[in-house]
Amino acid sequence: MRVLALEPYYGGSHKAFLDGWSGAGRHEWSILSLPAYKWKWRMRHAAVTFARQLEQECAKGSRWDLLLCSDMLNLAEFRGLAPRCVRDLPSIIYFHENQLTYPVQCENERDYQFAITNLTSALAADAVWFNSAFHRDSFLTALGTLLNRMPDYQPFEAIEQIRAKSEVHPPGVAPGPSRSARTPGPMRILWAARWEHDKNPEDFFAAVEGLRDRRIFFRLSVLGERFREVPEVFPLARRLFADHIDRWGYQQERADYEAALQEADVFVSTARHEFFGLSAVEASLAGACPLVPNRLAYPEVFGPSGDADASGFLYDGTVPDLTARLIDLATRLEKEGSLLRVGESLRARLSRFEWPNLARTLDETAERIASRSEA
Repeated sequence: MRVLALEPYYGGSHKAFLDGWSGAGRHEWSILSLPAYKWKWRMRHAAVTFARQLEQECAKGSRWDLLLCSDMLNLAEFRGLAPRCVRDLPSIIYFHENQLTYPVQCENERDYQFAITNLTSALAADAVWFNSAFHRDSFLTALGTLLNRMPDYQPFEAIEQIRAKSEVHPPGVAPGPSRSARTPGPMRILWAARWEHDKNPEDFFAAVEGLRDRRIFFRLSVLGERFREVPEVFPLARRLFADHIDRWGYQQERADYEAALQEADVFVSTARHEFFGLSAVEASLAGACPLVPNRLAYPEVFGPSGDADASGFLYDGTVPDLTARLIDLATRLEKEGSLLRVGESLRARLSRFEWPNLARTLDETAERIASRSEA
């Protein structure tokens, strides 16, 4: 099958998803993409830009069986502008995020036009894929709230129309190398997320400070993409924990990021917003023991599933509980010399997210969508 993928924001998780699936799957892919820059402008112009590019491709005789796009494309607008050879293709839209529940500092700053774009795109698609059930459910709930704000002509039926064609398909990760023997030393803690307030770095550093106050030895790696405005806690923490830091900031090379995953004994998330938790899955598969809050998408990814240790990966979301869990793990590490056994069964469950295992399911589901539309 020939898949045409349109990605207006080819970076981060969007790029990883396309590269991972196209590389591990069995189909033939054509990927049209735009650099990951100025996302609002990408959402505004990508439909026009891709429609023009595809006029040239169609003129050359290019043809496809299925269209895949991300939530950054105005799919309804694109289908109105696209050449005939593309316009009627069966289509899947993949929601990495959405503009209804994506966090903003102040709710009155939210531009609801982008949320309406997500709505019309979902209506225009044959299938709507979300990266977690939490994402799907929170989006549809927020959609109802948005439609209630409309003065009249609220299309409430759109919620059930979208729900009926929605599916949950988590993103994949590349299989990591087996972890080598641990170098002796204090517990190595990793925090990796966007350096923004919705990732709640304040709670993380408060918990780490609790370790230091109790004279628990540790090393620290704080990774992630930073933007023009960085929460004040980061420069403060860098000075406060200067003697504990191994790695700090965005890792330009993928190899450096993977090395940080391989080194970590514990991966911590303090997020107040997370649609899936890709870095937490990557770190866990690399051998780190995850400590993630019992909220958002984390319970469905890391929650108990017949695993006696599974409940230990979810803390109650507070600083005292996170601090206590870290102290317990530091004690266990000192006794056993490694925390690999803690997450052994979890890693077996999370292996379903590795691309060699996941791609087949996505391939088969995409084929069914394409054949259903043809019928």
